[in-house]
Amino acid sequence: MPLRLVLLGAPGSGKGTLTTRLLKQIPHLTSISTGDLLRAEIQNSTPIGRLADAYIKEGKLLPDELMAGMVETELAKRKIIDKSFLLDGFPRTTSQALELERRLQDNSINLVVELDVPPDVIVGRIANRWMHSSGRVYNLEYNPPKVPFKDDVTGEPLFQRPDDNPETVRKRLKTYYEQLEPIKRFYQSRGVYDKVGGETSDIIFPQLYRLARSRLD
Repeated sequence: MPLRLVLLGAPGSGKGTLTTRLLKQIPHLTSISTGDLLRAEIQNSTPIGRLADAYIKEGKLLPDELMAGMVETELAKRKIIDKSFLLDGFPRTTSQALELERRLQDNSINLVVELDVPPDVIVGRIANRWMHSSGRVYNLEYNPPKVPFKDDVTGEPLFQRPDDNPETVRKRLKTYYEQLEPIKRFYQSRGVYDKVGGETSDIIFPQLYRLARSRLD
């Protein structure tokens, strides 16, 4: 049976690391990041990209139809709409989940996993996070650059996002957990929700892998 997985996790919960590890263990699983798709559409100035850019500049949320349509189009383009895939960053609201379900129908999501990482651990991770303009991310504690505060590939200086400070991170986490509840309840009602937890990806990954395999077997 194909695995159609959504990972729910707060910023700094390790979604990217866990996704990479999962893709190595399940090679036929394809990851789709709506953030990456949007950036590419905007950069290429496609009709969707121009529309998305206008919404973002006005500080508005993108319409559910646009987001779900973009995911559906990408799944069809890659010919994996009826195969195994992992969605990163979408859906984030109940209305987005309903729109996605309407479009995918028989190929709808069959596993939703919440990454339950203690807030203090997340705050510590993000406070140690440094970035490169390419999008490469480092952590001074567990994934440091080879040369302090320099990108491994280009040697250019790294930077820290202005909002990557403990006070701002705690506010973002509070908002995230409030927004998580409705979509969590939605997927619980569909019988596809589960949760894995721990302080590190080494603790969380075996739990996530077992759940993913249980849908494939």
